[in-house]
Amino acid sequence: MSAVTDTVRVAPAANPVSQSIRDSMVVAKRNLIRMSRIPEMIIYGLIQPIMFVVLFTYVFGGSMQIGSSTSAVDYKNFLMAGIFAQTVTFATASSGAGIADDMHKGLIDRFRSLPMARGAVLTGRTLADSVQTALTLVVLAVVALLVGWRVGSNGDTNLGKVLAAFGLLLLLGYAFTWIGALIGMSVRTPEAATSSGLIWLFPVTFISNAFVDTSHMTPWLRHIAEWNPFSATVQACRVLFANPGRSQSDAWPMQHPVWASLIYSILILVVFRTLAVRKYRSATA
Repeated sequence: MSAVTDTVRVAPAANPVSQSIRDSMVVAKRNLIRMSRIPEMIIYGLIQPIMFVVLFTYVFGGSMQIGSSTSAVDYKNFLMAGIFAQTVTFATASSGAGIADDMHKGLIDRFRSLPMARGAVLTGRTLADSVQTALTLVVLAVVALLVGWRVGSNGDTNLGKVLAAFGLLLLLGYAFTWIGALIGMSVRTPEAATSSGLIWLFPVTFISNAFVDTSHMTPWLRHIAEWNPFSATVQACRVLFANPGRSQSDAWPMQHPVWASLIYSILILVVFRTLAVRKYRSATA
């Protein structure tokens, strides 16, 4: 009598990286479908940056000094890099509110009970928010062109540099959505996530070179503005768009704005993604 050995076929474990990418794409698709079914989310997300463009252009244009010029046209071309950067960073608040809402409804707990990559839920959410941010940037660029913004208004540029500037903006926005993800995981309600997501964004965006020439600031405030990661991306965009108002400071981020923007964004992304995923593993609704 021959011995019979039962063998159990075990499916080979999926590659963790490919599983994480696949799960992230599934969650991102779920969030994009949800956004498409709530179009007012996209519409109201567009109204605020368009209001900033119109108000800053027609209310402050002509009263702001950029270098030695008080021309409204110069301020218009100076302003747009700041408005673009402000728009991608303000998307942080909606990311935090969305994740807090998912936590409040128990959706995060249901995702956590599934056999999926731990970081996929937050990665999918932030990727979907980045798609919405990219759409907002396209609409905002069209509005900017309509009010008179022009690339190459203060030097030479080309399509590659313009696309690189928008790439830096999207990278900054994606890095900041991870700050929003961490905030969303740390508060109890979407309302708290929205409020706490905006409180710190105002000083970050206004103590910078986004809306005014930093050479007119007091020395201590100018020093903060010039080392602000937000200012590095704005300066990089002005360089790549060839727009006026580039800071002449000796501060390293102002001298090498493209590299500074890349380094700042990647550092923010790595640090806050790590903290947010760690919080996801331990958080309860």
